[in-house]
Amino acid sequence: MNKHHYVVIMAGGIGSRFWPMSRTNFPKQFLDILNTGKTLIQSTFDRFAAFIPIENIFVVTSNEYVNIVKKQLPGLPLQNILGEPSRKNTAPCIAYISFKLLKLDPAASLIVAPSDHLILDPIAFNKVCLEALSFVNKHNAFITLGIKPTYPNTGYGYIQYEQHVVTDNVYKVKTFTEKPNLELARTFIASGEFLWNAGIFVWQVKNIISAFERYLPEMYDVFAAEKDRFNTPGEAAALQEIYPLCTNISIDFGIMEKADNVYVIPSSFGWSDLGTWNSAYENLEKDYLGNAVAGDNVMVFDTHNCMVHAMEDKLVLLQGMEEFIVVDTDDVLLICKKEKEQEIKEYVAEVKRNKGEKFL
Repeated sequence: MNKHHYVVIMAGGIGSRFWPMSRTNFPKQFLDILNTGKTLIQSTFDRFAAFIPIENIFVVTSNEYVNIVKKQLPGLPLQNILGEPSRKNTAPCIAYISFKLLKLDPAASLIVAPSDHLILDPIAFNKVCLEALSFVNKHNAFITLGIKPTYPNTGYGYIQYEQHVVTDNVYKVKTFTEKPNLELARTFIASGEFLWNAGIFVWQVKNIISAFERYLPEMYDVFAAEKDRFNTPGEAAALQEIYPLCTNISIDFGIMEKADNVYVIPSSFGWSDLGTWNSAYENLEKDYLGNAVAGDNVMVFDTHNCMVHAMEDKLVLLQGMEEFIVVDTDDVLLICKKEKEQEIKEYVAEVKRNKGEKFL
């Protein structure tokens, strides 16, 4: 293992599309969505621990989740669990870990990854990550991992890339496109020039900090002003001053879509962002009627192609349902057409307006 290779696992989201199982005080990255025996963040940690020194793995999460991370990842050094004072999207999170690492190890190369994605082929994933690290260690370049698309998914961002290889499966990125409509997604797939954006990035820390200085100068300035307090007892107090001054912006919008040194490795390692109940449905074992059932006491009759998640100690019986999401928790029952799953976020907002925070 290379001592200059690092990973930051981003684990601060609230996973509202997995409501009512994912809650504000215990979101989806800390849940075993697919009944594997491990939570999503545990699977992510184990995946990276196979080829990155454990002392070089960091988790950035919201302050309110730090204790959950400690409990779920007991093998991770406590000083590697970093709490953010507020949610400001991915750019401030990446600026934070980058300034911290630059002080610890000026030669650091960093993999940035979400905590809640599914990867079915970790060996292939490890190989691609090491290829990316090798490339960025030789070039002033930012690598993003692109997934070879299997169908026109409208829930993912897309990466268009040049068709001539730069070196060993690395290609120059031409454009990024946020979630397209179905017609555009079909055009992307047909062209053969597009990949799904996995949201996993690789770069040298010194180079991403230079990119902050160029493309997000105001954010760079507030972190640079406090950099001497990182890795000291004053770090938490510095963050309290920094975060209110940061724009709420993703690294994609802030830097990746503007930079001219972005490259992609087309990859196939059984990836899903597990962003919705339908993505869980796609990755769960199904019965002969197409139902994906998580829960020991679920019974179905004349029911087809449903996603069912229920408490272990409750009997749930369904009859005559087709293409539904059914999620039963202690205090909430969700029954929603699968085709309407993108609207669950809106339903959650409506619950908040009408019922307050109690069920969130």
